[in-house]
Amino acid sequence: MAKKYYVVWKGRQTGIFTSWAECKAQVDKFAGAKYKSFPTREEAESAFGGQRAGNPSAQKPSSAKSVSKTSKPKKAPLTQAQIDDMPFEIKIFTDGGCDPNPGEAGSGIAVYQNNTLTELWYGMYQSLGTNNTAELNGLNQAFLLAKEKIAKGYTVAIYCDSNYSIQCITQWAKGWKSKGWVRPGGEIKNLDLIKPMYELYQELEKKITIHHVNGHVGIEGNELADRMSIVAIDTKEEGLSLYRETSDISKILALRAG
Repeated sequence: MAKKYYVVWKGRQTGIFTSWAECKAQVDKFAGAKYKSFPTREEAESAFGGQRAGNPSAQKPSSAKSVSKTSKPKKAPLTQAQIDDMPFEIKIFTDGGCDPNPGEAGSGIAVYQNNTLTELWYGMYQSLGTNNTAELNGLNQAFLLAKEKIAKGYTVAIYCDSNYSIQCITQWAKGWKSKGWVRPGGEIKNLDLIKPMYELYQELEKKITIHHVNGHVGIEGNELADRMSIVAIDTKEEGLSLYRETSDISKILALRAG
């Protein structure tokens, strides 16, 4: 099984752990625990805020001498209140899940209009996918939904907890395309998804805003999209299906999390 990295935002100790046993020791029976697994060290560090992987108690203490003069302050993660205050009529949250990684994968989407939940979507099931393919599929479906909403005259923002997916499409793809979709460092993974997504993104780039949000920190739209990604895995829905019951949000949040 591929190695995972576990980020604990709220637990007995917070930080990045390299085994489930270490993570479980911090969150098991801890009220309000917030944590998530990531397939790579880079994604875990990005989600936690640049901390080094390992036991948090062993983290190097911060000091003025250890901070580079050229380093920029890290942008604080978005909060629910900040998202609610953003002046977009449509807010689309997307997430992907994979259990294990690689393994069965699915994607989920939550759509809000004027900060009220209006649609939940699940699907894009893969019998053998990865966390990254699930996240890319979810972001792609968010693009397609955004295109429909924009055509109806709405302003749209997309919220995604995958830095990898966002950077692939909004930053890296431009350079990859200019070099014929190759790079000196080796294979570009998931090109079958990235190439058509980038074409769609170019069409929408000036009409949408994309924000990164941290996963499993209590942002309702992200949590609901997460639950939908697991519904996709459980139902093995290969298309994108509308989840019919959206009135009881607490009931949906009580579903199995990714």
